[in-house]
Parts: sequence; C-alpha cells; structure tokens
Amino acid sequence: MADERTRYFRRLTRLRRSARRWSVLAGGLGGAAAVLTPYAGLGLPDAAWAGAAGSAVALAAWRWIDLRALAAQPAPPPVDPVEAAARSRARLIAAVERLPAGSGVVAEVRRVRARVALRGTSAAQLWARLDRATLTLGGMTQRLTGPAEPAVQEATAADRSLRELAHRVASVERALRLAPVDARAPLGDTHRILTEQLESGVAAYERLVVAAAGYVAEDARPDAPHPAAARLTEATDLLHGVAGALAELRTAADPLRTPLP
Repeated sequence: MADERTRYFRRLTRLRRSARRWSVLAGGLGGAAAVLTPYAGLGLPDAAWAGAAGSAVALAAWRWIDLRALAAQPAPPPVDPVEAAARSRARLIAAVERLPAGSGVVAEVRRVRARVALRGTSAAQLWARLDRATLTLGGMTQRLTGPAEPAVQEATAADRSLRELAHRVASVERALRLAPVDARAPLGDTHRILTEQLESGVAAYERLVVAAAGYVAEDARPDAPHPAAARLTEATDLLHGVAGALAELRTAADPLRTPLP
C-alpha cells in the first residue's frame, strides 16, 4: 500500500498530465475556432467552436493552478521501512479480521507464533496450559454475567500478566545458557523464582476456570424439568395413546366383517 509520499507524487504527476492534455486541447480548439470563424463567417457552429475552446482554456488554467498549488506544498518525508512494514501488516490484519472467521484465524496464528517462540524453554508447557485454560474460559464468557463479570475482567488482566511473565522466564532461561559460570548462580535463582511464580499463576488461573465452569453449571441448573423434555414426553404419551386406540378399533371391527363366499 502506498504511503503519503508516494500518493503525493502520484497526484502531482496526474495533475501535470491533465494540465498538459487540456492545454493541448485548448490550443487545438482555439486554433480551429480562429481559422474556421473568418473562413465561413459567424454562425451557430462558430459559437460551438468558441464555447468549446473557451471551456478548454478555462479547464487548462484551473489544472495549472492546482498543479502549482500542490507543487508549492512540501513533499511528505520518506517513511521508515520498519514503520511502513508495520502499517502494512496492521492493514492486512484488519482486512482479515473483517472476514466472517477472520478474528479466529488471526488469534490462532498469534497463539501458534507465540508458542513457537517459547519452544525449547520451560515456559512452553505452562504457556500451553494457559492457552487451554484461556480457550475454555473464552467459551463461557457470554454466560458469566452478573456477579461473575468482575471475575472475567480479572481473568483478562491475569492472562496478559502471565503471558508477559512467560516471555520473561524464556528470556532469562536463554540468557542463562549463554552466561559465564560465575554469573549463572544469580540468574539460576531468578529463573527458578520466576518459574515458580508462573506455575502458581497458571494453576490459579486453572482453578478460576474450574470455578467459572461450576458457576455456569449451577446457573443453568433448572429447578423443574426442561420444557422441551416435558413436551417431548407429552407427545410420546399422546402417540402411545393414539396407537392403543387404533389397535382397539381394529380388534373390535374384525368380528363384524362378513366373510367372502
């Protein structure tokens, strides 16, 4: 996708070409009017030639004025390639998310990329557990209403915090592999503390998901049988009754039949 600088120069080029085209057309029509008017005398065709020539001259003048006004403006500065790539990526992601299943696809791609980035570290397994718990909670979010809404907000904040902590654990672990022998002890202690925090946080998140499932189950548990099941039971009893009545009518009608000769 073109940036502001590219669009500026494209517009400048289009205005220059348009001004030249109208200038050539105005010159041609003006010359024809100047030649044909004295040649055949004044008449209705001469008014058409003169009107077309005047319109072309006016449009050419306007195009040159627009061109000079645009050329007087400073060109936008060149965009940093990194920033341009980020903008293009953001536009592409926004276009994909507008599709019917685009949001799910983008979320899954981000999840897989993050999991690949943590591959080979102790945080990868904890990240996978957090992913499963997050997906499970996401399926129940619409039912967690009323008193459960603050818990959903806390879970969202905890999810972001735990993912950031997982990346920190992976970074410390990679640095620990490259650290000299005398610096490994403090890094090892830091890695151990961060890993314990991450593990306890993931476990707490899983307990929250289990509690949310219990809330949804209790909230959906009815005091009476489900209306659909009751209606199906009534329909079944009705069909059994109709079938029994038909059988009784058939049995009562058989002795009254006259045997054929």
